Amino acid sequence: MGKILVVTSGKGGVGKTTTSAAIGTGLALRGYRTVIVDFDVGLRNLDLIMGCERRVVYDFVNVINNEATLTQALIKDKRLENLYVLAASQTRDKDALNKEGVEKIITQLANDFDYVVCDSPAGIEKGAFFAMYFADEAIVVTNPEVSSVRDSDRMLGLLASKSKRAEEGREPIKECLLLTRYNPERVQKGEMLGVQDVEEILSIKLLGVIPESQAVLKASNTGQPVILDEESDAGQAYGDAVDRLLGKEVPHRFLEIQKKGLMKRLFGGRE
Repeated sequence: MGKILVVTSGKGGVGKTTTSAAIGTGLALRGYRTVIVDFDVGLRNLDLIMGCERRVVYDFVNVINNEATLTQALIKDKRLENLYVLAASQTRDKDALNKEGVEKIITQLANDFDYVVCDSPAGIEKGAFFAMYFADEAIVVTNPEVSSVRDSDRMLGLLASKSKRAEEGREPIKECLLLTRYNPERVQKGEMLGVQDVEEILSIKLLGVIPESQAVLKASNTGQPVILDEESDAGQAYGDAVDRLLGKEVPHRFLEIQKKGLMKRLFGGRE
């Protein structure tokens, strides 16, 4: 039985889909058979970031409604042999999801894959609830700002009380924190929260810190998960996060202000 991993947050625009694509791709790169599932019915973006938007024929809701089989709806990644995507519907609303249908699909995926990565929509509506309900582990994505951290704290409360594991009195969902769009210079100026500030508020294990980087936007626009850009700080940081997720001891990088060498100052460098 594979692990069900939800990528969630209370606030929109913090980088959940970018994270789902990067973490899922990173797991596949390390040899794990992985599927990434888009729960954002009506506003899907995962297929764009994964570069497979033109290959979506059937989606999550089609499978729930028995309009297609799971095999028909799964999209195989062209870069990695053991990576698949299940797209959300772009034309239905959130009510198209139901607990029985979602459970059936997630259970089937968990039987076929090592990791099922659930890309949650923002907030606490139906799609977000179903994305986290069956999870074994959760990556809580937050930006280093007060409103984002507060909303993530609310999501931690839901993970602890509203999941299937909580309802059945089982071991709770294993939670970890991913801090995105981190800029040490702005932290030093007092314009954003530092890593320790966020850790103290949320009190969960730090999985990774993803630096603010143009490489993330470039990757999204080209349909290439940023973890594949191994020269970028963001790509390297996501790679470190995947290794930590798999239990490796990897020191955190990109927490301090980077001193640029002479060549970088003269000619610029990739972020």
